[in-house]
Order: sequence, then C-alpha cells, then structure tokens
Amino acid sequence: MQFMVLGYDGVDKDALARRMAAREAHLRVGKEMHDAGKWLYAAGILNDEGKMCGSLIVCDFPSYEEMEKQWLSREPYRLEKVWQKIDIRRVQAALFCTAK
Repeated sequence: MQFMVLGYDGVDKDALARRMAAREAHLRVGKEMHDAGKWLYAAGILNDEGKMCGSLIVCDFPSYEEMEKQWLSREPYRLEKVWQKIDIRRVQAALFCTAK
C-alpha cells in the first residue's frame, strides 16, 4: 500500500533551526527506509525563498499501522516537532516510477 506523506514545518522563528538540528537523523532513517524498499521517493518542500519548509515522501508499507510502527513512530522530524502538520494520503505511483 503506497502513501504520500506531506510534513509541514512550523512557521515560528525557530522552525528552520529545529529542522537543521534533526536533519542528519532524519536522513539516516530515510536512507534506511529507502534501502529497505519502504521509501520510493522523498524531497524537501521549499518556500518562495528556496528554504526548506516541509517534506514529501512517497512510501510503501503493508498498512497505515505498519507505516506508523516501522517509520513514523521514530521519525526524527516528527519526534523533534519539526513537522507541525502531517497530511497522509493513499496513492499509487505510476509503474514506470517504481520499477527498479
């Protein structure tokens, strides 16, 4: 089951600092998820000034519950309150995008 996860950073004055403090841990978890075939695609969302203000992840887990258990429950951007809002939708990536 594929999901699109949009994580939106806070807009307070410390938002970018929180993101940068948690970034290395987030990237380590992301690489682990990608290597395991769970993350299909990921990107930072940029604001009009070109600064990161959120994240987009297309991922593949057996269920929402498994996504929560295997990833979201330990996602550094969530734990460190970088993401202030998370929008999760079921999606289906085009076959040519997921073929390896």
